[in-house]
Amino acid sequence: MLGIDTHSIFLLSAAVVSVIALIFMIAVVKLNPVITLLVTSLALAVVAGMPPTSVIRSFENGVGGTLGHIAVIVGLGTMLGKMMAESGASDRIAFTLIRVFGEKNVPWAMMTIALIVGLPAFFEVAFVLIVPILYTVARRTKTSLVLAGIPMVAGLSVVHGLVPPHPAATLAVTIYHADMGRTIFYALLVGIPTAVIAGPLYAKLIAPHVHLSLENPMADQLAGHDESRNLPGFWLSILTILLPVFLMLVGSWADTFSTAGSGLNNTLKLLGNDDMALLIGALCSFVTLGTMRGFSRQTILRFSNECLAPTAAITLLIGAGGGFGRVLQDSGVSNAIITIAMRGHVPILLMAWALAAMLRLATGSSTVSMATAASIVAPIAAHTVGVHPELLAIATGSGALIFSHVNDGGFWIVKEYFNMSVGETMKTWSVAETIIALCGLMFSSVLWHFT
Repeated sequence: MLGIDTHSIFLLSAAVVSVIALIFMIAVVKLNPVITLLVTSLALAVVAGMPPTSVIRSFENGVGGTLGHIAVIVGLGTMLGKMMAESGASDRIAFTLIRVFGEKNVPWAMMTIALIVGLPAFFEVAFVLIVPILYTVARRTKTSLVLAGIPMVAGLSVVHGLVPPHPAATLAVTIYHADMGRTIFYALLVGIPTAVIAGPLYAKLIAPHVHLSLENPMADQLAGHDESRNLPGFWLSILTILLPVFLMLVGSWADTFSTAGSGLNNTLKLLGNDDMALLIGALCSFVTLGTMRGFSRQTILRFSNECLAPTAAITLLIGAGGGFGRVLQDSGVSNAIITIAMRGHVPILLMAWALAAMLRLATGSSTVSMATAASIVAPIAAHTVGVHPELLAIATGSGALIFSHVNDGGFWIVKEYFNMSVGETMKTWSVAETIIALCGLMFSSVLWHFT
């Protein structure tokens, strides 16, 4: 088989079996997901031949690396969301969206706001910023959380993988030495119809088949409650939620506004860091949506404490998923995928997409998949005639979004915030991600042919 060594095939087979076993134990046996992820990771590591002394360390490094990025984001984002809910800001934004788009077009409204808010922010950051609005819109219009939520996460995912200046997409542009302006233009041509297909259209198809429980702990914390109160102004509400987005956008373009390495440049990048931007946003919300709305300091403290309790299980699950992903990498599965992809002799656009897709399935990280695949394909592209680096970057980003599953932190975020089972999350979120990957490849191929 393409001269591939048996060890690579064995590693891939072990990885596939471990994922199937993981899903079976969580969905059918009903074993605790965190324990299942740990047991499966240890079993895979042993079968793959990892040294016993490095097995636990690998899992812990994965947990730490994932939570180092996610835990602070979830915590600060939830505090900001709680302030939006309690002050009525979520209600104000929700009512405005409903009025502008109409109750029948809620999925389109959520997709649109996701495309805007998600542009400079990583998926998890934008998700925790928008989800209070999602909860409020869904409850006010009595719209299924699946029907309203899948367009939101589809929009966030599209800008995450395809559209600069999002950090992940910009990384691929840099590696391929693509033109930023042309990449943005092509990415919008590819991304908008892709988001429509994977978002509102697919949500309309799948929503009638997924019936979620009315009990949702996170929605109870973050959705608006009292319709009769005096709500904050729309622009104050929208500016509060967009402040972190603006700071991250400034940070991503710091080198354009200032000399690299200068004091101003370093300050802009610090302010644009995900954690710092959300911290500033949360602190700002304590004033604009707290003190200015008549809440006392004790009340604001109570709000920020109350909202953290439901996030404990979420962050632990995300960390365990990161641990499983790290074991998949350290066990050699990622290298086995690279070996197979490099010996396949496929067209370069399809190679970039397929390599990113396989790495995504193995590692769970779209950003890692994009960076690794682009680094491997870029030298080949440099010596290939007729290459369009901009479309190559978009195809790589598309592949890196395919079928999010149990080793991806985003999978657990969507599952827990939407209060879905593993099976329901795969039927909705995972399939939507796969639609994005396939549509991105298809539209990129069409543009490649006619460019």
